[in-house]
Amino acid sequence: MTDLLEPDTEVLVRAPRSLAAVLAVLTAALAACSADPVASPMLPSPNATLPPIELEGDWTWTKQAAPLELGVTHTQNSLDDTEPAEARQRGVDILAADSAIWQNHHLMGFGTDNPEPEPGEYDWKTLDRRMKLTEETGQKSMLTLCCSPDWMKGGEEGETDWDELEAAPEPEHFGDFAKLAAEAVKRYPQVERVMVWNELKGFWSDAKGRWDYEGYTDLYNQVYRAVKDVRPDVQVGGPYVVLISLDQGAQDTSTTVTGPWGAADQRTLDVVDYWLQNNVGADFLAVDAASNIRDKDGLPPLDGARKYADLARWLQQRTDLPIWWAEYYPEVPAGESDDPASPANAAVNLAAIAAMAESGTAGALLWGPQADELGSPALWTDATKDDGGQPLPLTQSWQFLVPRMATGDVEIGRSPSRPDLLAFRADDGVVVVNLSADATELAPGKELAPWQIEVGGRDS
Repeated sequence: MTDLLEPDTEVLVRAPRSLAAVLAVLTAALAACSADPVASPMLPSPNATLPPIELEGDWTWTKQAAPLELGVTHTQNSLDDTEPAEARQRGVDILAADSAIWQNHHLMGFGTDNPEPEPGEYDWKTLDRRMKLTEETGQKSMLTLCCSPDWMKGGEEGETDWDELEAAPEPEHFGDFAKLAAEAVKRYPQVERVMVWNELKGFWSDAKGRWDYEGYTDLYNQVYRAVKDVRPDVQVGGPYVVLISLDQGAQDTSTTVTGPWGAADQRTLDVVDYWLQNNVGADFLAVDAASNIRDKDGLPPLDGARKYADLARWLQQRTDLPIWWAEYYPEVPAGESDDPASPANAAVNLAAIAAMAESGTAGALLWGPQADELGSPALWTDATKDDGGQPLPLTQSWQFLVPRMATGDVEIGRSPSRPDLLAFRADDGVVVVNLSADATELAPGKELAPWQIEVGGRDS
């Protein structure tokens, strides 16, 4: 992932299946897990069911405010055909088993090569392979229209300097990039939705001390027109800005968009307002955010998760466009591991999903479903290794929620007397989460281990 925590600093960083079918995929919500790959579980028979989970006590339930479509964004390594065949197949099986409504790919970078190394000379091979993966696993295709060939940003024709991936195209080449975007959606009729650019990469203005939202919106408008000219059916959205949190009262902070997660960086809110007022059209609004205050440890899970609800409501005051979290990073509290195999990482992810569902968010994309060293929650272990492609603590609960959240019928449960407990309830099953580093009583004689996620049937 590339999450620009500071505006001028690069930091590397259809229908629901039955519960039995989901359970037959992979039992991956482990109560405790190390950074080492987990053993592949035995698969239950197709008719297997889990024992019901008893949700005793003072639960209150809120139905999700709108259908929430969850998906994944493939990054540098993600089930490519160069990976060991058995490891790749294990990952493919996980991905195909209700792990996404949408699969998002980048036009250039993050696993795909330069699509137009010279003007008018196209190379689609790597993006073809990624699109084939989405077709193979039976899900919908989304394309992030980022990044741009070198010759559009001051480099040499025929050359690709990956150190310059995050440079924006020069204004005189905005039209060339728009033409490339149009060629891409013509080539891939399966693409139903595109996001224009990624995190305003290259659009920070040192001279102005803020984002160059005028330049970005000019690029967006040219891309929007070019895409709609050749594919009016494609949904187009932006501005894909990182909504940074700062300490309340710090320089450049909003005085009104605040919460236990800090205060929003006003410069990022200004991007949204300008884009909403000056774009030539949009089908959805895309943003991204980490839950922590910049340069600080993660917050308590519910405080951090609230950021996604508070910001969604701020956006809803300004537009009726569906809100999509193009990326989201719920940070684990201090002292907890953010390794992809960390139960804490999986648990705080579900807290963010609950906040999104309660606030009427339309979609959210999990960045990097294949585990890497960058620490995002993932759905399978590193499939570049022979023993990779194994499920992780998030996998089973994610697969349960993906199809059910998309129907809009999931209820979010909270227990006032046990605030560290979180639950999701559908007609055919339950997910319950312990959002703390301490064991928590779920029912008499039944405890959830620290950060444990459990999936089961309904007790009534």
